[in-house]
Amino acid sequence: MRTAFVKTLCEVAQQDSRIWLLCGDLGYSVLEDFSTNFPERFVNVGVAEQNMTGLAAGLALSGKVVFIYSIVNFPVMRCFEQIRNDVCYHNLNVNIVTVGGGLTYGSLGYTHHGMEDLAVMRVLPNMTVIAPGDPVEARLATKAMIAHNSPCYLRLGKAGEPIVHEKEPVFQIGKAIELCSGEDLTLISTGGMLQLVMQASEKLSSQGYSVQVLSMPTVTPLDEQAILQAAAKTGKIISVEEHGIGGLGSGVAEVLALKEIPVKFRALRLQREAVKVAGSQTVLRSRLGLSLEGIVEVAISL
Repeated sequence: MRTAFVKTLCEVAQQDSRIWLLCGDLGYSVLEDFSTNFPERFVNVGVAEQNMTGLAAGLALSGKVVFIYSIVNFPVMRCFEQIRNDVCYHNLNVNIVTVGGGLTYGSLGYTHHGMEDLAVMRVLPNMTVIAPGDPVEARLATKAMIAHNSPCYLRLGKAGEPIVHEKEPVFQIGKAIELCSGEDLTLISTGGMLQLVMQASEKLSSQGYSVQVLSMPTVTPLDEQAILQAAAKTGKIISVEEHGIGGLGSGVAEVLALKEIPVKFRALRLQREAVKVAGSQTVLRSRLGLSLEGIVEVAISL
C-alpha cells in the first residue's frame, strides 16, 4: 500500500505544486522518488514528530497541501495535542499518513503495534479517517484526500499487500464499497483485512451461505446507509479489523444502537492481550482470532 501511496503522490505532485511531504527520519527506500523529483517540497524533519505537525500546519496555512509520513504510532500518539490544536482546530489541509497499521510490525512489540490509532483519530473534530483495504484503494484514497481540503488520516500496511479489487471501484470518502452481494450475512472489513475477509466469504459460499462483503475504507465518516441496508438485508453483521476497541466495530455498533436496529452483530478485532505479544503478523493474527478459520467460525455461529 505504501508503494501505491508514494507513486500516486508523485504523479499528483507533478501537476500540483502545492503538494509537500514531511517525514520523521524514516521512509528510506520508499520516499526517494518524491525527495529526488521534488527536493524543494520535501523535508526530513528528523525524529521530531511534534515539530513536524507544527510545520505542516504552518505550510497548510500558507496554502500548501501537506502530507506527513511516519510509522503508525509516532505521528499520532506522540503528537496528539498538535494534531488536535494545530491541525483539526483550524481545519487545515494536513494529511497524516502512517505505515504499520495493526500488527504489521508485529515482531517489534507493542511500541510498534497500531492498535488504538483509528479510535484516537476518529474522535477528533474535522478529521477524516481512511484505512484502505488494498493498493487500489490506497491509490484512490490518496487522490481523494488531496481534493478533500480538510484534515485526513490515512492508515496503511507496509508493502507487498495483494490487490483485492479485480477492477477499479468507485471510491468516495464516506462510502462503502461492495465486493460481493449476499443474503445470509454481511462481512464489513477495513484496512488490510480485506483479502482475508474475501477468502472467508469464498469459504462460506462453498458451504452454501450467501455472503455480502463490504469494504469500509472510510472509518470516519462511516457509511451509515450501507450499514443499515446490510442489517435490513441480511440481519447478521460481522466487522473485521486489525485494531482494538474504538475502531470500525465500535462505529458500526454505534450506528446500529442509535437507530435501534434488531440485528445479530459481532466485532472481530484485537483484544487487550495483544499488548503482551510479539511475533510475525500472520502468527499474531491467528493467535488473536483474526484468521480465516476465526472469521468462518464466528460467521457459522451466527
